[in-house]
Amino acid sequence: MKKFVSWNVNGLRACVQKGFEEVFKTLDADIFCVQETKLQQGQINLLLEGYHQYWNYAEKKGYSGTAVFTKEEPIAVFNGMDIAEHDTEGRLITLEFEKYYFITCYTPNAQDGLKRLEYRMKWEDDLRGYMLSLNKTKPVIICGDLNVAHNEIDLKNPKTNRGNPGFSDEERGKFSLLLESGFTDSFRFLYPDLTDAYSWWSYRFKAREKNVGWRIDYFVVSNSLNDRIADAKIHPEVFGSDHCPVELLIDL
Repeated sequence: MKKFVSWNVNGLRACVQKGFEEVFKTLDADIFCVQETKLQQGQINLLLEGYHQYWNYAEKKGYSGTAVFTKEEPIAVFNGMDIAEHDTEGRLITLEFEKYYFITCYTPNAQDGLKRLEYRMKWEDDLRGYMLSLNKTKPVIICGDLNVAHNEIDLKNPKTNRGNPGFSDEERGKFSLLLESGFTDSFRFLYPDLTDAYSWWSYRFKAREKNVGWRIDYFVVSNSLNDRIADAKIHPEVFGSDHCPVELLIDL
């Protein structure tokens, strides 16, 4: 059984000051990945004994960025999806293992007024194509902050948020298309009707205290792995970021 954890840390240096390493040790994942590291190379020195570390940094300082910490050394590691317009923000790392591909992803936000929606749609199409190309060889597991609440059950206030970034019809439609292409939202696969299960809360209006949140952090897997999913968890008890970690237990 493999245990995978994903967490948007909203600035890894800040999160380290708020107990990141303790959370890391407690969750004891086979693969632990983080998004929105907001780092450049050499700005942090994490001593995570027993783990191989892989980093992808944005060209823009203090912005975006991803990292993967894995107990098992991968066969190969790729940063980005080999598409120039997508590969400057440190948003994607792919690890190849013998039986599967593992991707951590920090999906671009559509931004206020959906001003980056056109780019986001291009990202979604290219990422889906990238995942489908990998899936021809072996199954794919992708996790991270995918910056979309898929259905109304996935956020507290769907009616007032419709059309906002992360809950526009266009973004939700692209997530539906991804699932229709042969992939599964592991959490909803196991818990189709579970309400009030969120992974992100605004820092405003005491949103976390009231559990006024969104579920925008995912583990999505190739359909061929569905019968191997043992559990999918959200860890709202873990603080240190405006997101909490999400987890997948899977028999690989």
